[in-house]
Formats: sequence, structure tokens, C-alpha cells
Amino acid sequence: MRYRITFATGLAIGYVLGARAGRARYEQLARVARKVADSPVVQEVAGLVGAQVSNAGRTVYDKAMDKMPVTSVRDFLARPTDEEMDLVEWETRGSNGTQPPGGRDTSGGER
Repeated sequence: MRYRITFATGLAIGYVLGARAGRARYEQLARVARKVADSPVVQEVAGLVGAQVSNAGRTVYDKAMDKMPVTSVRDFLARPTDEEMDLVEWETRGSNGTQPPGGRDTSGGER
């Protein structure tokens, strides 16, 4: 509730001051703002800041993709579970001849 009252008060003060200043003051402020915005120095700084923000955004994106390399739901669902990976490794060991004779896993667990 406090924020609404603060917002309403600020709005009322801005309206009163704006009404008192009139159209001429508004036009003067608009001209100064346009002159500043069109300044070559301001344009150069704005370009540099834009490039830095773009680079920072790319860095954040790359770091996020390193942490979570899933690009789509389809990719996520296509990934094998831990149990499926264990089964694939077990089958691979058997086909490479590294599995004990008889095809049994001696680790104690059943497959």
C-alpha cells in the first residue's frame, strides 16, 4: 500500500510541476535532449555500451549452455537414463570380450 501512495504522490507532483512549466519549457527540454542524444560523443558511448552488453549477453548464454546443454525437449528426452547407460556399458563389455565367461556379471547384481 505504501508503494501505491508513493507512486500516486509522485504522479501528482509531476503533473503539477509539468502543468506549471507549460509547453515552452517542455519544448526547451526536448530540444536539449535531442541535441545531447545526437552528439557524436554520446553516440560513440552508446555504441560501446551496446557492444559490451551484447558481449556480456553472449557470455551469460554460453555459461548457461555449459551448465545445461539441453537445446530442446526432444534432445532431453532422447538422452539415455543412467540405467540405460549401465546396460549399454555392460553389453559393450560383453561384446569386447572383457566380460567373464558364461556371460554373467560378477559384481553381485543381477541384470
